[in-house]
Amino acid sequence: MQRMGMVIGLEPDKVTEYKALHAAAWPEILALISACNITNYSIFLKEPENLLFGYLEYVGDDFTADMAKMAADPANQAWWAACIPCQKPLATRKDGEWWAMMPEVFHLD
Repeated sequence: MQRMGMVIGLEPDKVTEYKALHAAAWPEILALISACNITNYSIFLKEPENLLFGYLEYVGDDFTADMAKMAADPANQAWWAACIPCQKPLATRKDGEWWAMMPEVFHLD
């Protein structure tokens, strides 16, 4: 199992919309997340800075393949079309990242 943390900004005028989307997350998206070997997935919002922090646990064997499967899914493409306009990627993210990945520096079970 691999724990992963990531961060992205949220457009100030989209906070209410983003919260509403996730309060009623589409069942097919929730099923896809599980089918792509992601568990214990949470998104936190820090206001008024409007920073989203995502945490997930990846339990599969091929993260790249699972993310490709997720990206190719038509329902997920529609979900992203709704969510992406709300998000504001960090200028310091690495090439190819939308959410900026964060290295784990401490963990206690």
